[in-house]
Amino acid sequence: MRQAVTAVFTCKNKVFAIKRQNHLSVFPGYTSFPGGKLDKDETIAQALAREVEEELGVTLESLKPVQTYYLGVATTPPFNPYRFETHFYRYELEHEATFKLDEGEVEVGEWVDAKELLNRYQRAELMAVPPTISLIKALASGSATSELELDLVYDPETEVPLIESIAGVRQLLPLSNTFPPANRTNSFILGDDEKILVDPSPKDEAELARYLKVAEAVGFDKIFLTHHHPDHHEFAPDIARVRGLPILMSADSHQRILVKWGPEYFRDCRIQYVHEGDVICKSQGVEVIAFNVPGHDEGQIALAPKTFNWVLVSDLIQTIGTVTVGGPEGDMAKYFASLEKVIARNPKFVIPSHGIAVGGTYKLQKTLDHRRHREVQIAKLLKANKSLDEIVSIVYEGLEASLIIYARYTVEAHIAKIRNENL
Repeated sequence: MRQAVTAVFTCKNKVFAIKRQNHLSVFPGYTSFPGGKLDKDETIAQALAREVEEELGVTLESLKPVQTYYLGVATTPPFNPYRFETHFYRYELEHEATFKLDEGEVEVGEWVDAKELLNRYQRAELMAVPPTISLIKALASGSATSELELDLVYDPETEVPLIESIAGVRQLLPLSNTFPPANRTNSFILGDDEKILVDPSPKDEAELARYLKVAEAVGFDKIFLTHHHPDHHEFAPDIARVRGLPILMSADSHQRILVKWGPEYFRDCRIQYVHEGDVICKSQGVEVIAFNVPGHDEGQIALAPKTFNWVLVSDLIQTIGTVTVGGPEGDMAKYFASLEKVIARNPKFVIPSHGIAVGGTYKLQKTLDHRRHREVQIAKLLKANKSLDEIVSIVYEGLEASLIIYARYTVEAHIAKIRNENL
């Protein structure tokens, strides 16, 4: 396990916080504090000094801290493949220092009152990893003067992980029967008073028990399915039947599930159809609205508060693996339009069903640009009279054999769009 360090600079009631650039590969758009991993044969003290100089353009020695506190260590949970032990140090300064920020990594850096920083989190205006949220709360309460509990606390034998990187968006991470390289489908509990359980889909009954222990501790009143693919609704009818809860989804998703899994799949379940613009619940006092985002799946629905501080896009994009567009439920033209629709809303944070949440529309735009590039590439190959199999082998050269069928679906969807639009 790698070692890392974080420097938390404070001055009276203020703390120096940064927002990471949205284009970064690691925690894009997250609020954090300066720091990074240790280089080979480097001590914690050496790493702190180097990171401060590299990220803030000053030496730690020149800042002359009047007090230093060791705030503890946070260990990356086992479900994350990239694990670190991060040591947190707080440096109290006599004056607010002026820093020269690395613009390649930092979008915004500012001295901000710790209570205001916490208020931003509670208004769902910032996104942060659990240790950072714990630190913000401790700083706001004045308790960040000794070692803190910074780890995500859960029992992997009896519970699935739950994080709340965005206030009001409780994210559960059960193992699911999804496509590699992903092995989990993000599930969510949204809502202030009336709570909505989104996409319950643990992989088996043992994982269901771990999942329900956590979900029931939070509580939920309704179940919402973003679309019809099984890694988004496995065990949803069982949960609904036992608890007498309604299941919300699009009419299209309902019909596709019945066709694939039979008319008894939702036996004794109350089904409520969701349409564009419907209010699903309130989160942090703000109405959460449904938005149609077809393309990957015809009946797919995204959820977002009216502020568009965040948007839960389901499988519109993924931050682990790639999205398949094709088959009877897929439509590449609609997929382009759905990406453009969400980009136009300019959300602060985008939450997919597989992988971590990301800041801004960068990932959405990159996905759209990639699809446009693929479209041009495939159009040229069509004009060169290449067959479908030839196009797949060229565009997806070296792809694992088990994934060829999904690449084929996507190429077929591109070809349909190209021919319909006479490109």
